[in-house]
Amino acid sequence: MPQSLTLLPQPREIERKGGTFKLEREGTIALLGAPAQELLFSGERLRAALKRADADWTLAATRGPDSGIVLRMNASQKGSPESYTLDISPTGVEIVAPTAQGIFYGVCTLIQIVEQCDMRLSAMHISDSPDFPNRGVMLDISRDKVPTMETLFELVDLLASWKVNQLQLYTEHTFAYRNHRVVWEHASPMTPQDILELDAYCRARYIELVPNQNSFGHMHRWLRHAEYRHLAEYEEGYTDLKEHWWAPAPFGLNPTDPRSLELLREMYDELLPNFSSSHFNVGLDETIDLGLGKSAEEVKARGAGAVYLDFLKKIHALVRERGKTMMFWGDIIINHPELISQLPKDAIAMEWGYEADHPFAEHGKAFAQAGIPFYVCPGTSSWISILGRTENAMGNIRNATENGLKNGAIGVLNTDWGDWGHWQFLPISYLGLAYGAAMSWCGTTNREMDLPHALDLFAFRDRAEVMGQLAYDLGNAYREHRTTHHNAAVFARGMFKSLDDIRNMEGVTREGFERAQRAIDKAAKALPRAKMERPDAKLIQREYQFAVRLARHGTQRGLLAFEKNAKRAAQMKRELDADMRGLIRAYKGLWNARNRPGGFEESVARMEGVREAYKREARA
Repeated sequence: MPQSLTLLPQPREIERKGGTFKLEREGTIALLGAPAQELLFSGERLRAALKRADADWTLAATRGPDSGIVLRMNASQKGSPESYTLDISPTGVEIVAPTAQGIFYGVCTLIQIVEQCDMRLSAMHISDSPDFPNRGVMLDISRDKVPTMETLFELVDLLASWKVNQLQLYTEHTFAYRNHRVVWEHASPMTPQDILELDAYCRARYIELVPNQNSFGHMHRWLRHAEYRHLAEYEEGYTDLKEHWWAPAPFGLNPTDPRSLELLREMYDELLPNFSSSHFNVGLDETIDLGLGKSAEEVKARGAGAVYLDFLKKIHALVRERGKTMMFWGDIIINHPELISQLPKDAIAMEWGYEADHPFAEHGKAFAQAGIPFYVCPGTSSWISILGRTENAMGNIRNATENGLKNGAIGVLNTDWGDWGHWQFLPISYLGLAYGAAMSWCGTTNREMDLPHALDLFAFRDRAEVMGQLAYDLGNAYREHRTTHHNAAVFARGMFKSLDDIRNMEGVTREGFERAQRAIDKAAKALPRAKMERPDAKLIQREYQFAVRLARHGTQRGLLAFEKNAKRAAQMKRELDADMRGLIRAYKGLWNARNRPGGFEESVARMEGVREAYKREARA
């Protein structure tokens, strides 16, 4: 057993004792204090971990002389339903908890201890419980990746081992509604059977799979089709060139048209029965075109906030009729603080923000003072970054969890978005997901955790201890620009801009691109030394190799923007065009390794757009 024990998340209290417990090659795990079937899944999970350590233990519903490990449910034990105590003594191991879920979390901790020992467990007492009762992750499955079921199952297992207890799949158009095939037919959507199977898989691991369907803004994937265009607020399409919103296309529903509500009613009736969750996230964020089209007259008369709140209340009624508690993104109503108190008192506001300095304290206080339950919703900072943004992700998550706890937030939802093509691969998000899980469990013991080491142990499983630091350092390459750009790394955002626009980006310099490239190259040198003990180890290495190459392409495009020698610039364009052509060839194979085919053409089209830019620039 190592002197310094690393756990993810680090428990609330660990007291070291004298002595050790030697794990024998054979023994019995006793399941006590409840019908053994309630503890069977946790017992099997522990048994499998011991098997990996070459120990063949069995399960029993009674205690015997060889019962070296006891899982005992004690409903009268004080503490939250998810709390547990774990005692390791020279005579054995005992986990006690008031619920089967608490036993599960105690087992998760014990497995991590076993994985770090050489069959000898140091004696200790652990007393553990979470800061937040709801600790969630939201995965974007609408821009543009819809993961395979195998990918989702693997992710659920990983999150469950980190004591995450809620999962949402952000959906715009990627559920297979039977009457709306035109919306999803090219997206490889989640089917009702997929949801039923995933819901059951999550439940077994004490994760609540919460339905998530945006229902106001972000409806462009519906409204661009002729069958639905009449429901749009602004049929001609909305573009804000300053904010770089989508190309002209209908974006949000018209809240003053009763047919908008009828569409939502039909969608909810088909979607919600597939979930066992009592919650439903209806979205309602970024209603950017509200009042610019068909609702303009009413907005002018009553105000955008009042019109928004009316539609929210109508949706809330639909959700309540179906026996669910409504969740909604809080970004619109927070801009109308005078209306917050008029929200339905059982609706849950999802206060989101993805920069390290987001005003979680101010916004959380506003919801709390109005008596509105709320979550804090930071993010992994992986999107529009290619390699992640380590410092921002950690600062954003600390800000959210610490201020959420101070203001009485009832949960944390750590979001992982896929904006602008979802170019980042899932392992890039492990850092933010792990730190979010740790901080939402217990902030005081996890704030200053050794995150690279924890990632090596419990995410990448790298016995060479390369990948954790590599992910951490690559994720900090964005800092070399020494300027902040909202929700993005400069070398990633620059690939969606003209050369003139790159030069005019605030604070962006040639030297910044040079520093970023050097940082990427330095961190990436360690990648071949990784020794990951995961079935997808080779895939992760290929994904990181590709990500490094794509990020370098971004730095090279930035250097091209500042190249003054016309001959050298022409040569760089030819080289970059060839490089992007190679990246595109490799992209599909990596995409298909974890994701369904739908969405690939839309994602890769953004890479093709970079090539088109080189052709235009060569002609200019």
